[in-house]
Amino acid sequence: MTAKRILVTAALPYANGDIHIGHLMEYIQTDIWVRFQKLRGRECIYLCADDTHGTPIMMRARKEQRSEVELIDEMSSRHQRDFAGFFVEFDNYGSTNSEENRVLCGQIWQALRDADLIVSQTIEQLFDVEAGIFLADRFVKGTCPKCREPDQFGDNCEKCGHTYRPTDLIDPVSALTGATPEVRETEQLFVQVERLHDFLDEWTQTPGHLPTEIANYLKGHFLCDPLRDWDISRPAPYFGFEISDAPGNFWYVWFDAPIGYIASTQQWCDRNNQQLDDWWRSDEVEIHHFIGKDIAYFHTLFWPAMLKTAGLSLPTTVHIHGFLTVNGEKMAKRKGTAVNAATYLKHLDPSYFRYYLASKLNSRVEDLDLNLDEFVTRVNTNLVNKVVNLASRSSRFVQQLGLSPEYPDDGGLFADAAAQSDEIANLYESGEYSKAIRAILALADQANAFVENAEPWNLRKDESRVDEMQDVCTIALNLFRQIAIYLTPVLPALRGQTDELLGVPIQNWDDVRTPLVGTPVAKFQHMMKRVETKDVEAMIDETKEEAAQEAALEQAAQFDDSPQPLIDEPLADECTIDDFVKVDLRVARVVSAEDLPAARKLLKLTLSLGGEERRTVFAGIKAAYEPQELVGRLVVLVANLAPRKMKFGLSEGMVAASGPGGEDVFLLSPDSGAQPGQRVH
Repeated sequence: MTAKRILVTAALPYANGDIHIGHLMEYIQTDIWVRFQKLRGRECIYLCADDTHGTPIMMRARKEQRSEVELIDEMSSRHQRDFAGFFVEFDNYGSTNSEENRVLCGQIWQALRDADLIVSQTIEQLFDVEAGIFLADRFVKGTCPKCREPDQFGDNCEKCGHTYRPTDLIDPVSALTGATPEVRETEQLFVQVERLHDFLDEWTQTPGHLPTEIANYLKGHFLCDPLRDWDISRPAPYFGFEISDAPGNFWYVWFDAPIGYIASTQQWCDRNNQQLDDWWRSDEVEIHHFIGKDIAYFHTLFWPAMLKTAGLSLPTTVHIHGFLTVNGEKMAKRKGTAVNAATYLKHLDPSYFRYYLASKLNSRVEDLDLNLDEFVTRVNTNLVNKVVNLASRSSRFVQQLGLSPEYPDDGGLFADAAAQSDEIANLYESGEYSKAIRAILALADQANAFVENAEPWNLRKDESRVDEMQDVCTIALNLFRQIAIYLTPVLPALRGQTDELLGVPIQNWDDVRTPLVGTPVAKFQHMMKRVETKDVEAMIDETKEEAAQEAALEQAAQFDDSPQPLIDEPLADECTIDDFVKVDLRVARVVSAEDLPAARKLLKLTLSLGGEERRTVFAGIKAAYEPQELVGRLVVLVANLAPRKMKFGLSEGMVAASGPGGEDVFLLSPDSGAQPGQRVH
């Protein structure tokens, strides 16, 4: 690679939910590549932002009774917290709702207008009558019109990859309300992408821009026919940027989201006294996008068309990955496998996950499976036993001595590991992380075999062989440091721990070529413990519990229960079970109910507890119930309440009810089948 500067982006996470391990695969994959570039001494910036616009954000904010801005600000903080927890280090993390993005959207829009690529069309769109909005593509589900796969979103089929409009779906259903949407006409704006067909054909089929399988797919499914016009606007109500020359219309999220890459760059430039054109209109910059295969369509056709029209630099390479499955199945929270980043971090070291992903990732567009048993085995066997153990078993013997003043004869081990620098670098560069890990582990095997054969633990027992022991440990620790350098893009925490142990910071990739000599060795500090299966199981169990709680909240949400009663009357102080059982609640039947003309609030109730047992109760429910309505009804009686002398007689208990009083009083009733005299537990 000859570029002086490299600009790298990962797909913008949507601000409607938390980051989970499926999302993390992409950001960690990208972070490894960026860290490698920086370790090689290249000027490389890693940019991202939250994708914040669209109907889902608007509807969630409505539901939670807060503004969209409050919602997206909170989610941005949570996203950045989770990324930092996994050592994903952005040079700038922005938002598509930023002023920088608004300005850039306007500029690119004007370029499309100037090129006469924007047309207005009256189209049919699905409208949810219950929600009162036109439905975004992802808020409609139905059967794919091509392969007949059910439960597909309104823009493309996850099974066959076919793209379509929501109105093309068979048996569409609103994902918001479950209602069958109506087809209504609306005026919307479109980009005539077909006019850029020749350019897109050439760009997508040029080697190096896209993975071969994606280039072939585009050629066989889209570029073989005229490209359909791209629907680029949405009618109000919609959370997003209103189109300046089309009031009442808003840019569709897939227009302003990728522009967020440029807006994030603008923020970084402003902070670092640089010019945006030096990054997005320069032949000296390589632009690399890392995305999932589900959004390849937008990034390889629409996005290049926008950039080309606006005179901006095109991506050098769009790196495209598959999905993450767990134990061979699609992730599902109810199964405990769609683990939130924050939940993972409660139980496991983030370095485990980074290492496991790196040990399996390659440059092909294929799904990666997280097998939890294999996860435990790979981390413990390779990372802990082979790599970390190499430092722990050698450093303690030379803590007082330090490293030898000259590098000893090691039979060519250090030189051999240094000679593999270019090969391992090429594997990182090309995204073949799994091959890089295998090459690095082979070096760890050689280093461990050397230590096993030299037996420094036995050499230390013989005072005459202390220098020999020091030489052995000097070799072992230098081989360990080489491995740590090669693993630095994957394990930044290990890099820091290595720096602390040996006292000389790892500066760049070429440090693998120069051994350390004559330097002190610090007391070994714990680097990484073994993965415990119980911790993995605890993580899965907590995820299942989160799923159950979320399901309960969703279930409760359909009843729209107000929080006001709890606000008006907060929960009482905690009591013990012994306190509770002192109150004897019994099922009782109202056998008579009398109006007391002289009483403003009270009715006189005669209650049966079964057999000959009767109680008289004066209840303040007159405004809410007619006496004749109550006869024969089952109620709940506080049966051991001390009798109370009242103006109208002796009240021998109290019936349980809820509500603030007056007409808003509601007697509690047992289900049918309950019998007078039964205790309420």
